[in-house]
Amino acid sequence: MLSIKVQRLITRIPAELAAGWAIARKDMMIYYLKPNIIVSGILFPLFMFLAFAIGRNEDPEALIPGLIAITILFSASSIEPVSIPIERRVKTFDRLLSAPISMNTLVFGESLSGFLYSLVIALIPLGIGVIVYHTQVFHIVFLSIAILLTSFCFATLGTLFAAYPTENVGEVMSMLNLVRLPLIFISGVFIPISTMPLIGQIIALLSPLTYANDLIQYSYGGSSHFTPVLDLIILIIFILVFQAGADKLYRKFNE
Repeated sequence: MLSIKVQRLITRIPAELAAGWAIARKDMMIYYLKPNIIVSGILFPLFMFLAFAIGRNEDPEALIPGLIAITILFSASSIEPVSIPIERRVKTFDRLLSAPISMNTLVFGESLSGFLYSLVIALIPLGIGVIVYHTQVFHIVFLSIAILLTSFCFATLGTLFAAYPTENVGEVMSMLNLVRLPLIFISGVFIPISTMPLIGQIIALLSPLTYANDLIQYSYGGSSHFTPVLDLIILIIFILVFQAGADKLYRKFNE
């Protein structure tokens, strides 16, 4: 009996992956160039970073990793909070819910669109650092893994918040920004964790951006507050938690 269930699961994997890709492709074609996504995913983190970076006597090597981290945070989590409320409004999201796919696949497909979008956007600060400021990446493998995991982590976070049953994009974005903005200030992007008061250091442990920024800083040869392996493990845990939480919320709100 167990082997039959395993075989059925294995045979379903290609179909589920194809369905997840179809969901992501649909979002890519419709939402990537929408003005509110461009503003919240690219321009907003750039202007915020410049507001804090200008006037600080720090080398680009110390600033570029933070720019990459917050760019991924905003770009990866900006697709689903826009696409899902809009699709609820035009009733196309109901078709996804009634499709013969698992809820995990739906969540994965929605997160995949934010993940791919973020990978492209992350190349902008990365390229600026290498081409304009000649910043050197000391650990390319760790940087690549950091960008991949961070992008999917925050894409899943965006999908999690988009589970809130509303047709209003602004409602989801407002709730999401209540989380994204504090993350920037408690995650060591602008203020090193080691210089924070004890309560700040404790709170920083609860932020996925803390471990993403720490790993990216390490990749550029900067000081690492944690070990790279620990950063990777914690990011994977956050991905699993966000995925499971999103799956549960979509089931709850769409029963």
